[in-house]
Amino acid sequence: MKWMKKIFPQKISIAFTLVALVFLVMALSIASAGLIAFVLNRVGVLDMNQPYPQRGIYVLIYISIFLGVVIAALLSRRSVKPIREMMEATHKVAKGDFSAEVEVKGSVVFELDALAESFNKMVRELKGIETLRNDFVRNFSHEFKTPIVSISGFAKLLKNGDVSDEETQEYLNSIIQESERLVDLSTSILNLSKVENIEIVSDKTLYRLDEQVRLAILMLEPKWSAKYLSLDIALEEEIEMSGNKNLIQQVWINLLDNAIKHTESGGTLKVGLWQSGRRATFRLEDDGIGMSEETMRRMFDKFYQGDTSRSMMGNGLGLALVKRIVDLCEGSIEVQSELGKGSTFTIKLPLETQVNA
Repeated sequence: MKWMKKIFPQKISIAFTLVALVFLVMALSIASAGLIAFVLNRVGVLDMNQPYPQRGIYVLIYISIFLGVVIAALLSRRSVKPIREMMEATHKVAKGDFSAEVEVKGSVVFELDALAESFNKMVRELKGIETLRNDFVRNFSHEFKTPIVSISGFAKLLKNGDVSDEETQEYLNSIIQESERLVDLSTSILNLSKVENIEIVSDKTLYRLDEQVRLAILMLEPKWSAKYLSLDIALEEEIEMSGNKNLIQQVWINLLDNAIKHTESGGTLKVGLWQSGRRATFRLEDDGIGMSEETMRRMFDKFYQGDTSRSMMGNGLGLALVKRIVDLCEGSIEVQSELGKGSTFTIKLPLETQVNA
């Protein structure tokens, strides 16, 4: 049936294909019955010239029916092959086996090939979602358990009482630090869960985008000051944006906080913001540790942290949150990075977001 793909449109009705199959079965049955009748007539088994040829007609009808059933069975077996395979694969998927796929080619009804291809795509998507879910649960359990174990251990040491004042302060500081880490983790999980369930950006207001970025820099002043970072700030004035102010604020805070964490003491951060037509462009450049190709490929995955030596400094949710918010606002995010040479994040947002996201 490949010739039909070349002649007819891709979205041809499956009904036409089935009608063509029925016509083909009828034509093959009649032609085969006629050929057999001709052979039988030549060998003298069947005489169609006799005065009452009803016997020969009945024989032809029986032969046609028999051949029609045989041909239809052969063609239907081939044509519904993807359906049978999908039924078997569906049972496997229902049991959690996402490695099940069906053969795309092989059906005379080429719409079934397209259906099989869509089924395989669905299974691959489900497999990816299942992998992400398992990774998320495993990583979340680890990230949540680690600070709790630390808090419990330091609390038990304090309870024993056999510690110096200096050790007491050290243990208390560790408990406070791990508690704050749990709060940050819970907040990040909550924020990410909220934006993942959002399909329409609501609560839009008109505000100054440059002032919002400037406020985010000031909010993180204790962190970049503690590392003696130099800031090169170039914000175009009076850029007005219509959007969800609280939602977009998380983008700047997470990006700046991430850059501060991965920049060595005494380093430099360059922050730029300008308007091009009805789009705003935000650019954040650091001279920190940079990222490998593997890290850049997975940096938007939940809980992924390329630099495991700095795992205590974050939870791997900040960039996932940023990516989701940017997508909701119909914007784009580009990243350029190289190990040992820093990273550059460029975000472009429409100044007037659409109703749907």
